[in-house]
Formats: sequence, structure tokens, C-alpha cells
Amino acid sequence: MNNPEEIYDVLIVGGGPIGLACGLEAKKKGLSYVIIEKGCLVNSLYNYPTNMTFFSTSEKLEIDDIPFISNKPKPGKQEALEYYRRIATSNHLNIHLFEKVENVDSSKEESHEITTNKRKYTAKNVIIATGFYDIPNYIDVPGETLPKVAHYYGDPHFYATQKTIVAGASNSAVDAALEIYRKGGDVTMIVRGPAIGERVKYWVKPDIDNRIDEGSIKAVFNAEIKEIRENDVIITSKEGEQVIENDFVLLLTGYRPNFEFLKSIGITTSDDGRRIPNYNPETMETNVPGIYLAGVICGGVETHKWFIENSRVHAKQIVEDIISKN
Repeated sequence: MNNPEEIYDVLIVGGGPIGLACGLEAKKKGLSYVIIEKGCLVNSLYNYPTNMTFFSTSEKLEIDDIPFISNKPKPGKQEALEYYRRIATSNHLNIHLFEKVENVDSSKEESHEITTNKRKYTAKNVIIATGFYDIPNYIDVPGETLPKVAHYYGDPHFYATQKTIVAGASNSAVDAALEIYRKGGDVTMIVRGPAIGERVKYWVKPDIDNRIDEGSIKAVFNAEIKEIRENDVIITSKEGEQVIENDFVLLLTGYRPNFEFLKSIGITTSDDGRRIPNYNPETMETNVPGIYLAGVICGGVETHKWFIENSRVHAKQIVEDIISKN
């Protein structure tokens, strides 16, 4: 147990890959640190779909130059869990799991008081590396809270032989539609735009396009869900209103960072609709002195802009800036 009176050089909020990278960098530079994660280790990754394959190759997912060896060029979820788990355990990272940060008070001049659901911490600097996967983009229609509705997709076996609507046209929606179809599910995709998204993984897009063209997977484009009911779903499109018989609904319409948390600790965001947090791209320090951002949270609602591969550098930027101020 850590000394309650200890003042950490760095407290890191979020135990995902980028949070771990920040912890490794702080440890390497001799800074006292602690990582606080509200769930299990790399919690967001743990909640990814069972059969998920990364867009990036394994070397692009490496942190701190620690080799990531995978069976295929693009690793899957289980390989990534093993990789990041071994990094945390073999490097004896100081990480507190299943502990949620509830408040960060920066009223003191040279330190921050962090309150979790378990205790209080004091730190000279705070790194927010919380990602975006915890808050779904709700579509706010009647029936969205029914038990048959989910905003996360796990294993396709659950939907075998069932009539499943998949709302969305990004990688998560396409992967779910293809996997459920191949496990014997009856899949209908509801897509707001005129086609499957252009950012879908290049080796998957021809597959989904062909399955739709041949009718194996039904798709309604330029359409929206109007209401979800116990045994069906009402959608609207250019053809008007349509009722689709239905067992389950997967609303894979994206996720967003916890802007309310950022606001509560004084971090401002842009008012142009993108909600980009206010930070210095050279140091990653926000408008609140001593509070830094790392990872995908830097992109605001543009969650496709930052990945592990292009944000792992944030750890070095942040720690270098912290050391330069000492």
C-alpha cells in the first residue's frame, strides 16, 4: 500500500496502452508515478469484440520499443491483451485497477488533489489518457434502452439464427455484420449515409460490399432508426417508413470521450463542433497547468484521428516537459 501522504510526480488516469506507455516513461526517467484504471488492465481493449483484428501491424502497437510478436501481421485482441499484460507485470508498473477517478482539484499552485472512489492522491502532474470507448453515441430514439439493444458487440455466437439489426457503417459495424452472418444470423444493416464507410479496413470492405450485393446481408442506406420495439424496429428512408421484424439491435454508431470529466477539471474544448481539447501539441499540456492529455482523447469527437501507433509518442513528450520544469 502506498503512503497516503506521498506526493507523486505523475498520476496517470487510464490504464490502456497509452497510459502504460506514460507509466513506463515516467519510471524510466526516475519519476514517482501511479496509474489509476477504473476497470481491468487495458479495460477498453478487453471490451473490444472477441474476434477483433487491429488495423495496425504488431510493430505499430509496440510501446517503449518492447517487441510485440504476433502470429499474423495484424494481431488480434487476445494477442494484444497478452502483450500489454506482460508489459505491466514484467515491468512491475504501479497500477491501481478497478478504481475510478471522480475528481481532480487543481486549486493548489503546485499540486493536484485527485479523488477516486477509494482514496485521495496528491500529484504534481496529471496525465489524462482515458480514450473514448466508454461512452457510446446514443441515437435517442424510443426503445433504445430495451434489453435487446446493445451499444457494444462481443461474440457472434450469441446472435446465431436471430434477426439482428446492425446500425452503423464503420469497422465495428461491418465486422459485426459479417461475423454474425457467418454464424448463421439474419443481418440487416441500417446506414445513415449512401454507402459503407470509406475508412473500413481495406481487406474487409470488398467482403461486406459483395455480401450486400448478393443479398446475404441486407442493407438499407440513407436510413435511420425511428423506434425500437419488442419484436420489430421502425426505420425511415427515402422509401418512407418501414417495419422490420427483429430480435436484437446493435447500435454501433461510435463512441466519444468523457467531455464532462474534462470540463469538470477545467479543460476547455473548441466550440466548432469538433470539441478538440485545449492543449499544446509540443508538450501535450492543457490550459490547466500541470495537466496533460495523451492518446485518442486529444481528438475530441474526431476519434479516428488518433491511434496507439501515432499517439504513443505522447508519453515521451509529456515526461520530457515535466522533467524540464524541475
